[in-house]
Amino acid sequence: MDAEVEPGPPTEEAVRAVLDTVEDPELRMSITELGLVYGVEVDPEGMVTVDMTLTSPACPVGPMLQGMIYHKLMQTPGVEDVEVNLVWNPPWDPRTMASEDVKMALGIW
Repeated sequence: MDAEVEPGPPTEEAVRAVLDTVEDPELRMSITELGLVYGVEVDPEGMVTVDMTLTSPACPVGPMLQGMIYHKLMQTPGVEDVEVNLVWNPPWDPRTMASEDVKMALGIW
């Protein structure tokens, strides 16, 4: 008789792959490509912590982004809970944090 195998927590790479699918609703670009995700941690119990920033402290879509991240990650196998922390240090700078594709799309040389 085969025992059911628990999936265990996702890898950091799996969490980042999910985050790749979350777009900033104003810019219509991935939050990872924008460089908004500063850190991802996954503990052995399936608790995922995401440290991220916004394009500005006054960004009106911040709560929406946090909710989108929470709901997408909670659908990921092995995730038991999600915490999305907004951090402001270092301040977001697309010239140094965004991907080359995003820089081109935003007209940053």
